[in-house]
Amino acid sequence: MDKLAGFFPDSDFVSRETWEKLRVYAALVRKWQASINLISPNTLPDLWDRHVLDSLQLYRLKPEPVRWLDMGSGAGFPGLVTAICLAEKNQGWVNLVESNNKKAAFLRQVIVETGARASVHPMRIEAAAEKLEDIDAISARALASLPDLLGYGSLFSKNGTSSPMWFHKGLDYPGEVRSARDLWAFDLVEHQSLAQDGSAILEISNLSKRN
Repeated sequence: MDKLAGFFPDSDFVSRETWEKLRVYAALVRKWQASINLISPNTLPDLWDRHVLDSLQLYRLKPEPVRWLDMGSGAGFPGLVTAICLAEKNQGWVNLVESNNKKAAFLRQVIVETGARASVHPMRIEAAAEKLEDIDAISARALASLPDLLGYGSLFSKNGTSSPMWFHKGLDYPGEVRSARDLWAFDLVEHQSLAQDGSAILEISNLSKRN
């Protein structure tokens, strides 16, 4: 994570106000972690680099103010980070889908305290697919294997076309890509992550089910 710590503080792609909101968010994670398990406890000491800045990479790659779907938001990474950044543009929106009611309550509290451009949908992804429309981009982090993520993402296709998807993946992502290609056809751009050598943010488009 040293690459992240060294890179982002010197960057000006978000405002000082946004940096402060991200710090408020991190403080809320630490506060709520004492009562609900938002993130793995052993990652709490590295919360800023491992979760906040890692998630911020997505906004750096795709800063356009679009309508996002963040699947299985959990503690809000990367969806809430994107939503906090979008607030300075006053455009774009993030739909946070999280079926755990306690985590959904946490997400709402962060939105209130940071002004993030987001709404919380306390339901399963399959149910959200019946409710949410006009999704421009989909994100997820630490939710499921790539084949399963593509299955979830395909539920939000419109006119037979799926929205572009952006997934944070670790060192084993090449194997997940191979497994996914057995089931799905798709275009892939691998954005090498600053978080860890060999990890990536996968940009997937033109998804279709193999016969």
